[in-house]
Amino acid sequence: MKFEEIITDRLILRKLTQESFDSIYSDMSQDEQLHILGLNSIEKLLEEKEKYKKGLSTHNKKFLYHQLIDKKTNVIIGWCGFHVWYTDHNRAEIGYELFDDSYKGQGIMSEVIALIVNYGFNKMNLERIEAFVSPNNTPSIKLLKRMKFKQEGILKHHYFDNNKMDDSIVFALLKSEYK
Repeated sequence: MKFEEIITDRLILRKLTQESFDSIYSDMSQDEQLHILGLNSIEKLLEEKEKYKKGLSTHNKKFLYHQLIDKKTNVIIGWCGFHVWYTDHNRAEIGYELFDDSYKGQGIMSEVIALIVNYGFNKMNLERIEAFVSPNNTPSIKLLKRMKFKQEGILKHHYFDNNKMDDSIVFALLKSEYK
């Protein structure tokens, strides 16, 4: 299977879509699935397969994200992309994560988000990119502000985390403000 990739000095960003997962789960062995998805246990693979079975995309909502692969080690170190893409409205919610704390504080996510935002506006024709962040996630708030996202408000009891409802700060970047 051939994946679309974006190459930087430090990283390979491997694009995953619904079609990618269709092929991964229908054409690859369990060992190949573990490897390509960067998972370290059958339990994690079963969790991901369950998400897939429940439907990652609908008629008007999709996802598109990139695995972050360290070029030196060829290890998947995180992901960044649009985990909610409203195709009817030309907007998407950006998300990102580094799996290992040793990669944090190196400017990796600033580099990656700049590429993904550019991809969203110029390849996906998005008009708006949104981010929802816990008020307690200071590093993510600083990152979004550095990337020129503007804070728009707070959504009360927006998501369930650690057995309680938590708020989200809403950030957005418009295509007209990006140029």
